[in-house]
Amino acid sequence: MDSFEINKIIAAVLLTALLIIGIGKFTDILFHVDKPKQSAYKVEGLEKAVSSAEQEKTKIEEKVDISKLLAMGDLAHGEKVFKKCSACHMIASDGKNMIGPNLWSVIGRQAGSIGDYKYSKAMVAYGKNWSFEEMNAYLIKPQAYIKGTKMAFAGLRKEKDRASVIIYMNSKSSSPKSLP
Repeated sequence: MDSFEINKIIAAVLLTALLIIGIGKFTDILFHVDKPKQSAYKVEGLEKAVSSAEQEKTKIEEKVDISKLLAMGDLAHGEKVFKKCSACHMIASDGKNMIGPNLWSVIGRQAGSIGDYKYSKAMVAYGKNWSFEEMNAYLIKPQAYIKGTKMAFAGLRKEKDRASVIIYMNSKSSSPKSLP
């Protein structure tokens, strides 16, 4: 096979590609369709349903009786569940900060108050004290509770898990708070 035949083959392939592209562009011009500005199938009340569902969820979360919730938990179960947290947090009186801050005496402490740990701006701005209620709401889904926090944890959905972890963290303190 000489170079002239190879050139003819390459030219045929390129011409075919150009024809396909050209025909596609020509048909786009020939059959131009304007997209509608509004959807043809408008669903009424969709925004209202979403917002009302979110409001009901927040009302349910707000009405949690912390004494009943903490009655569900136990210390041994909390120690087991806290192993998820121990990947990033230490909970010892002389413990160091890891990826997250040391959680020794966290119940009753102000959020974002450990001096040698670099908190997110959102956590420093939050500034409330970690009560049982605050910790419960935070542990459901941390990033939703404090927007902008750098804690990348999905949260604890089960009430018994949250209650047990809160009891366990409260027990790891120089002066544990009395349970409500």
